[in-house]
Amino acid sequence: MAELLQQDMECEGLLECLHGLKQLDKECFRAMVESDEPLTIDEVADRVDRERSTAYRSIQRLLQSGFIQKEQINYEQGGYYHVYYPTNPSQITNEMQRMLNDWYAKMGQLIQEFEDKYEDADDVWMAVEG
Repeated sequence: MAELLQQDMECEGLLECLHGLKQLDKECFRAMVESDEPLTIDEVADRVDRERSTAYRSIQRLLQSGFIQKEQINYEQGGYYHVYYPTNPSQITNEMQRMLNDWYAKMGQLIQEFEDKYEDADDVWMAVEG
């Protein structure tokens, strides 16, 4: 945590910091953002120059984090395939803000617990030094 707070960070660093995403996840996300239309897994894999299974795992992480959406496209003769596209940026930022607020509240609680637990230690230190 101390390292994260001290390093210079770019906005894409939030993908790693808040969601634990990897470099490949950022590349897949960027490929979808730069596309004018939704992409299949094969198209994403081609754009990031990775195997389909590797791109699939990255896309699953992006779906779980809410950064992308999945849509099913049905063939007229039967069958279907999926395409993926980025989630609206305002939805992503609202979710990140909520996560940050939750984290901040949790850290505040832990700091208060620390103070409550060790505030009597001040009396002990004063008696020892005094």
